Amino acid sequence: MHPNPMYHVGSRDDWLGFAAETGFGVLAASDPGGAPHLAHVPFVIEGDHVDLHLMRSNPVARAAREAIPARLAVQGPHGYISPDWYGIEDQVPTWNYVSVHLTGRLEPLPPEALREVLERLSDHFEERLAPKPVWKIDKVDPEALARLMRIILPFRLYIEDVDGTWKLAQHKPEAARLAAAEGLAQAGLGSEVEVLAQLMRQAKPI
Repeated sequence: MHPNPMYHVGSRDDWLGFAAETGFGVLAASDPGGAPHLAHVPFVIEGDHVDLHLMRSNPVARAAREAIPARLAVQGPHGYISPDWYGIEDQVPTWNYVSVHLTGRLEPLPPEALREVLERLSDHFEERLAPKPVWKIDKVDPEALARLMRIILPFRLYIEDVDGTWKLAQHKPEAARLAAAEGLAQAGLGSEVEVLAQLMRQAKPI
């Protein structure tokens, strides 16, 4: 998360909305000995908490047998910005990006909650694929499903703090910011940087 507050634009609802729409992030937690662990997880946000699941063998799952502090980092579009694109002198390379951090308490849920968590996760992402019919967990053979469910565990992150960074060259002169956005869009680096370029165009100057 960028330390400069000028990039922390938007509200808590904006940041939560972005995280919910993205639905995938890096969960960071430490074991009792202080060793840091990371897990890449899909998730669903409901109210003031995040539901997710982890493999039993995942170090984060082992560390979170009881409630522990954790942070979920949700990365949005990002990309390298060449100083040549600004059209003004004495600029340096940088990296623009969008990111949200959800910080709180990670707790294990009862094993019997696992199926509900899995169903809400799959429903959440399947509904985005309309008009494709929504895939349902009932399609899986019960014995096969039971074997799969034995190796994963449900967890909940209770959100205590939310912070977001929208680093989009808001502090540059408008013409320079727009020129950099155009340079980025024309670089042919893929759809993610095209989204970043559009966000740069829409950014409110500081």
